[in-house]
Amino acid sequence: MIVKTILVVDDKASMRTMVRDYLTEEKFNVVVAENGQQALYVARQEKPDLILLDIMMPEMGGYEFLRAYRKEHNTPIILVTAKLEEADKVLGLELGADDYVTKPFGMRELVARIHAVLRRSTQETPAIPVLRVGDIVLDRSTRIVMVGQHSINLTPSEFDLLAILMTSPGRVFSRVELLERLQGTTFEGVMRTIDVHIRNLRTKVEADPGSPRYIETVFGVGYRFKAD
Repeated sequence: MIVKTILVVDDKASMRTMVRDYLTEEKFNVVVAENGQQALYVARQEKPDLILLDIMMPEMGGYEFLRAYRKEHNTPIILVTAKLEEADKVLGLELGADDYVTKPFGMRELVARIHAVLRRSTQETPAIPVLRVGDIVLDRSTRIVMVGQHSINLTPSEFDLLAILMTSPGRVFSRVELLERLQGTTFEGVMRTIDVHIRNLRTKVEADPGSPRYIETVFGVGYRFKAD
């Protein structure tokens, strides 16, 4: 069995130790950092499979880390935050986080979210790996998305959400169904996650995100990928 490496980034030593010890018991390899600047160095050296990222830290906070790291890698990132405001969580998702948990959290929930995000980034290649709709080509074997002649940089969650929609053009998916497809289950308080990922996707794959050609909103229901 391949052991996955988790980078835990938190300025509180007690939190780093608690999460590290629990995840180690769950058979993960765990490395730690106490701020975003140190996390950039550790991530570049260790190449973790997933990052647990605190938001409020000295020297370089979670948002600054996201802005810098997303220019280099698409490693799955789960925000770990004490902030309760919806706007703070949405900002993290807009900057490229895949999910978030709010302190205080249960360790079982944290592990469930880790497994869910890792499943999305390491899924086996389907029998039909390449999806083509209009100008968009999505290759599930290489996890590369092309729009016309341009390669598009997507986070793991954005990639898998686009793949779900492109697999069934014209079909309407509810937010709940999309969450279940992405995570294997739904967690309280994350329904807005889908809306943010959809908005990010439109920015990246639509010529005019304000008047999308492909990813349509079906008001009161959810979203669909328009059949070309």
